[in-house]
This record gives sequence, C-alpha cells and structure tokens, in this order.
Amino acid sequence: MGSALPPVQPPSAKPPRRSRAWIWLVALVVLGGMAFWAVGKVHFFVSSFASKSARLDGKAYEEIVLTDKDTDNKIVAIDIGGVISSHDPEGSGDMVVRVKEELELAEKDENVKAVILRVDSPGGEVLASDEIYRAIHEFQDKSNKPVIAQMGSLAASGGYYVSAPCRWIVANELTLTGSIGVIMSGLNVRGLMDKVGIQPQVYKSGKFKDMMSSTRRPEDVPAGEREMVQALIDETYGTFKGVVRKGRAAAWTANKKAGLDKESAELASDWESYADGRIFSGTEAKRLGFVDELGNFDVAVKRAKKLVGISEANIVKYQPPFAFGNFLRFLGKSDAHAVKVDLGFDFPRLQAGRMYFLSFNVVP
Repeated sequence: MGSALPPVQPPSAKPPRRSRAWIWLVALVVLGGMAFWAVGKVHFFVSSFASKSARLDGKAYEEIVLTDKDTDNKIVAIDIGGVISSHDPEGSGDMVVRVKEELELAEKDENVKAVILRVDSPGGEVLASDEIYRAIHEFQDKSNKPVIAQMGSLAASGGYYVSAPCRWIVANELTLTGSIGVIMSGLNVRGLMDKVGIQPQVYKSGKFKDMMSSTRRPEDVPAGEREMVQALIDETYGTFKGVVRKGRAAAWTANKKAGLDKESAELASDWESYADGRIFSGTEAKRLGFVDELGNFDVAVKRAKKLVGISEANIVKYQPPFAFGNFLRFLGKSDAHAVKVDLGFDFPRLQAGRMYFLSFNVVP
C-alpha cells in the first residue's frame, strides 16, 4: 500500500482589510488647509497694495491702490459687470448694496476727487438699475464729485440706464450700447399640459389675480389684461427715457458751465426715435449724443482729472476683506444635480413676470 496523503491544510484566513477612510480624511484636511493657505497668501499679496482700511457701518473695506503716484488725490473705480440684480444668486454679493457702499466711502474721503463707473453689462432688473441710478445721481449732488462712465464691450439697456446720470460717458468705438427699452416675458405651457393630461385648478379673488399665468389658454385671458400689462411697460419705458433726457441734459449744462461744451456731446433732437430697443456702436452713440467721448479706461481717467482740475491721482478700488466663510461656501457649491446644455454662452437668469432693462439683441 502506498503512503497516506498528507492532510490538506485549510487556507489561512486573510487578515481583515483595514479601512483607509482615515487616510482620505487626512488628505482632505491637508489639501483643504493648503488651499486655504494659498488663497490667504494671494489675498495677502493683493492686500499689500492697500493704503488703508475703510469702515462703513461696521463693515470693513480695503482700499486697493492700483497705481502708485506721489499724490494724495484719488479716483475710485467701481465696477458694474454682468446682469444688474439686487439679489445674490451666485454668492457674489448684492450689487446694489455694494455700489451704494462704495459711493458712500468715496463721498466721505476728501482725497477722492472723482469716480469712474466701469460698465460691462447687458442690463438687468428694473428696480436694481433704478436704485443704482439714484445712488449715482445723489452722490454727485451731495459730494460735488463727478462720476465718469467708462463703457466696456457692452453697456446696453440697464447698462446704459446706470450710465445716464454720469457727468461724462466714455465708450469704445466698438462698444455695444443703447437698447433703450423695457421687457417682460413669460412662457405659456397650457398646450403641453393638455397633451399630457394635466388640468390646472385655480381659485382666485379677482379675474386679474392670475395675470400672466402660464397655465391659461390664450383665449381665456380676460379682456383688458394685455392692455394693462402694456400700460405698465409703457410707463416704465417713459421713466427710462426721462432718465436719459434728464441725465444727459444735466451733464451738458454742467460741462457747458465748465467750458467743455465743444468736447462733450448733446443729445440729438431726434434721439427718441432711436430709443426703440435697437443697439448701436460707440461711434453711433457719440453721434447721437448718448456718449461724450470715444476711448478706453485711460481716456476716462484723463477726463476725470480734467473735470476736477488735477494733474495726478491714484486709481483705487474698494474690496471687502477675505472671509473664511465665503471660502467654505465656495467649497460647498455643487452642480451634481444640475443639468446644463453648453451653448457656448450663458443666458441671464430671468424670472417670469419681472420687468427688465435688458438687451436681447446681443449675447451676454
């Protein structure tokens, strides 16, 4: 008989795999700390150019010096970029509040001689545009410091509305501006609802309570509703034209008193025929009197110094201090549940039933 086979040894059990969650946790903490350190360093580098801190109602702003001239005179640059809005959908801050606060800081600083409003906007909300317009108008009246609008590639509709009260308007030859008008829009989805078998149930206190509803059939719109909406649009449009007329007339009068009537532009006698929503170039805007001068930011700076009678000035900006809370909010943003279609550009986020000074003739 052959020898017995050796006993089969059962496979040894593998030691339980240790969780690596702690490694990822440590890596996340380290990377987060490095990112925070990097952002802080960048902020410190930018802040190193700040000449001082300014406080307004307990809120701290840093004054960033963009030029280094041997003078105490300052010209403040204030930016109006993107869609003009009073709410804060992207976490970038309330534009209306920011502009008002920066104007108030410029008013309180006796070394600030003028403000340059850098506009690059297709327009936006009616009320937000009007509040910025009023803030600029009041700032010039109270402080006797001129505001010079410097238009970038786009200053249309509400972008022109906020420029209209300025003492002087500078635009590039290729700037797109104008688009003077008001728009209110909405979508009617009743046809789609009928196709999928959805029936709206509406209870209202009056026949106009669901004005501009997206779920009514067109034939169910009460008589007189369209006329009421159009009357509201026309009233706001009249306000827009009044802002242009008063703003340009006041600027022309002030420039004439200063002996600059041959350099500034006066509104053409038929300017209202061009205030029909069309856009025009900076060159055409100057010909019609909507713009005083063609040029860029440097031209606006030279004009600001000439208006206040100074030879040198430092260009400054007001900037809120870096806040760790904003950094955490940035890290917490996620588009995981968002479905986006890339068309090569972004449409402004509009709300149905809200009026806008907004240009749809150009891609923002």
